[in-house]
Amino acid sequence: MGWNKSFKTFYSLLLLLCLFPVNAFAQSESLIPMGHSIGIQMDLSGIYVTGDVLIDKEQWLKKGDIIQELNGAETKQLVHFERSLQKKDGATMTVGILRNGEKMTLQADLQLIKRVSPFLKDRTEGTGTLTYVDPETGTYGALGHQIIDSTLQTPPSFEKGAIYLSEINQIKKSSPGFPGYKISSIVDPNNLLGTIRTNSIYGIFGNWKNAYSKVLAEPLEIMQPLEVNVGPAEIFTTVEGSNVEKFQIQITKLEEDQFQILLTDQKLLKKTGGILQGMSGSPVIQNGKFVGAITHMFVDEPEKGAGLFLKTMRMSEKK
Repeated sequence: MGWNKSFKTFYSLLLLLCLFPVNAFAQSESLIPMGHSIGIQMDLSGIYVTGDVLIDKEQWLKKGDIIQELNGAETKQLVHFERSLQKKDGATMTVGILRNGEKMTLQADLQLIKRVSPFLKDRTEGTGTLTYVDPETGTYGALGHQIIDSTLQTPPSFEKGAIYLSEINQIKKSSPGFPGYKISSIVDPNNLLGTIRTNSIYGIFGNWKNAYSKVLAEPLEIMQPLEVNVGPAEIFTTVEGSNVEKFQIQITKLEEDQFQILLTDQKLLKKTGGILQGMSGSPVIQNGKFVGAITHMFVDEPEKGAGLFLKTMRMSEKK
C-alpha cells in the first residue's frame, strides 16, 4: 500500500516478528478465510507534518509535528486548516503543535503558512488483504502486520478508520531485489466492509459491517501451530479484479510464531513473479484447516516468504 510498504526484511531480508504475550481468552474455534483485496482508510488524530518546512524567519514545522491549533482555535482536519487561513487578516498567526509529545506554540508568517499544505496530511490510505471474519463475534482481522505510514515512517495515531472491498487494476511483478505491488481501487466508497478498531503489531482488527458472501470456504477450524506440517498448502488471495482464488504453496519451515513458505503455483508466479506488496494477510490453509496469513517476503527471492500463525494473530486482536 502507499504507506503500506507491506514487506520489510526478514533476518537480513525478512522482518523478525516479536513474540506476543499470551492472554487467556475465549475465542471462536472456526473462522471464515477471506483473501479479498481491501482498501484501507484511516483518519489521523490531527494534521501531521510530513517534512520540515519554514513558516517564519527562524520558525520551522518539523516532520512528525501535529498541528492542533491556529490562532487558538482547534484545528484537526485539513479542511479546517485551509478555512482558517482564508479568513485570516494580518501578516502573522500562531500555530499550536504537538512535537515529540510536547505542546508548543510557533509564530508563522501568513504568506509562508499558506504554502505548507503539500507538507500536511490528515489521512493515510493503502491496500492489503482481508484474512478472516469471525462469524460468532462479528469481527475481522487483516494484513498480519502493523500499518506504518510511509511518509511519517511510524504507526499513525488515528481517530477512526474503515476497510472497503477493492479491485486489482494492474500488477507490477516482483523480481529479485524489487518487490512488486498491486494497483487497486475501492469498488464502492459508500459501502464499507468494516471499521478499524486496532492497528497492532500483528494486523488491523475491527467490527465487520458487511455480510459479503463471496468466499471460497465456510468457517474453517483454526489449526494449532503444532499441527502444521512442512509440505503442501494453499493460499486465498486476489490478483485480478475482486475475485479471490486458490493457489498452491509449500510450507518449508516452522518456527515458534511463524512459518516460511514457497509459492509453487505456476499460474500465480507467471502473474505476479512472487509475493506482492498488498498480498499480506492472504489466508493460508492446510488439510482443510486455517493455518494463518502471509505477512512478509524475501526481497531477493520473491517466491519465498513468511507467514504468521492464526493463533498468534488472534491474540493480538484480543489485546
